[in-house]
Amino acid sequence: MTTADLGLFGPGSVTWKLHDEPILWLAGLRSLYLQALHPRAMAGVAQNSDFREDPWRRLIRTSNYIGAVVFGTTAQARAAGARVRALHARLRAVDPRTGEFFRIDEPDLLRWVHVSEVESFLTTAVRAGVALTPAEIDRYYAEQLQAAALVGLDPATVPDSAAAVAGYYERMRPELAITRDSADAFVFLSAPPMPYRLGLTPVRLAYTGIAALAVGLLPAWARRMYGLPGLPTTDLSAGLSVRALRALIAAVPRRFYAGPVYRAAMSRVAAAGSVVDGSTG
Repeated sequence: MTTADLGLFGPGSVTWKLHDEPILWLAGLRSLYLQALHPRAMAGVAQNSDFREDPWRRLIRTSNYIGAVVFGTTAQARAAGARVRALHARLRAVDPRTGEFFRIDEPDLLRWVHVSEVESFLTTAVRAGVALTPAEIDRYYAEQLQAAALVGLDPATVPDSAAAVAGYYERMRPELAITRDSADAFVFLSAPPMPYRLGLTPVRLAYTGIAALAVGLLPAWARRMYGLPGLPTTDLSAGLSVRALRALIAAVPRRFYAGPVYRAAMSRVAAAGSVVDGSTG
């Protein structure tokens, strides 16, 4: 009997429960605004990335990577991680504040990107109304240690619970700052060039609303760093808006946006269920 490879996580994981939610596309944008507040990490992106020339292609690459890690087979996830590690190992940047050369794959930088990303996924989902218990929230962070290991981090050095993530942010805040790179990134993320000549269409207006919502979901301290209100009313408004957006997306049939890696994962789950049930399909 062949056992289906359900990947690093599988259908019983909090990771699959969370990433089954299409609202996490919004979380990806939120994480970019948050990541841009780290001067060294932002310098590394600005000096090595083609995101300004083709932001949508970069978004697709990132989405494909996350899809492979979350829903791919174990081999697909490990291969995706190996490609990222090989790319990062070749890249260097200059710290604009000190003139120091540094590696893109420094653990401190990888950790910041990982934590801000998974926290954005978790926070966006919960704010959108995905029901998770405190134990499930901690389990999600613990599960994501496997994703951290794929990019070259020692899992023992990565926050693995809600309390650990909160403590990590507190320790990191003195290192965060608005630099020219981060300010430029904020403007670019808020108004990127639209693909397929959609810049003068309602798509631009819709994207502007999505970007504003992503910013509204940032921690209050992060919004204040960008010179924006950190008021509780902003949190309330963002919470109501993201719940409404999730409900709107739920009305769209999944076949219109589910990617091939997700569909393949669901097929493997169905096949595994057939084997367990003694069915031939």
